[in-house]
Amino acid sequence: MTSIAGARIRALSIISITIVVVLLLLASAGNASSGPAETLSYRVKGGDTLWQIAAEFGPADSDRRQTVAIIEDLNGINAGTLQIGQVIEIPVADS
Repeated sequence: MTSIAGARIRALSIISITIVVVLLLLASAGNASSGPAETLSYRVKGGDTLWQIAAEFGPADSDRRQTVAIIEDLNGINAGTLQIGQVIEIPVADS
């Protein structure tokens, strides 16, 4: 009888691990994206910073650091290379 109980425990363990792995794969696939779904174009003005632009125009529910990083990646820039008159793309929240 112990061999049947052991086999059931092993089978339940394998099924449980399989379910966890599938759920993790589905969760990671849902989080993966090639970039923001929608962007807007913004012309940089004197005194603008990426942090200020991210706070003003980026998605309200996002971490500003993450939004700044996305702006940098989208535009191939960093905070130190922002130029007056430069047009940059900014991620916006889905409507």
